[in-house]
Amino acid sequence: MSVSTHVLDSVLGQPAVGIEVLLFAGDEVLAEGVTDQDGRCRLTEQPTAAGPHRLVFATGAWFAEQGREAFYPEVTLTFSVTEPADHHHVPLLLAPFAYSTYRGS
Repeated sequence: MSVSTHVLDSVLGQPAVGIEVLLFAGDEVLAEGVTDQDGRCRLTEQPTAAGPHRLVFATGAWFAEQGREAFYPEVTLTFSVTEPADHHHVPLLLAPFAYSTYRGS
């Protein structure tokens, strides 16, 4: 299974560069990364088991670095892996007081 994400700052209408992201399966950290200049982060190409996984985004620290107030110190997205061989792309649309997500391709 491969996992990637793409974070967009929906207030400024641009990629969210420099957000730290952790990928978990249960309590185990499988991978970590930081969003690049395009707001993208590919976390793993390694196989993993089926079941629930979590992406944890360090949004509070990122907003603080920009001098912007934010309500969520972190965003956690939990998703199910049913086909471990598939690619899982989990985007995050981010604002200081709201966020949304969807299953990407």
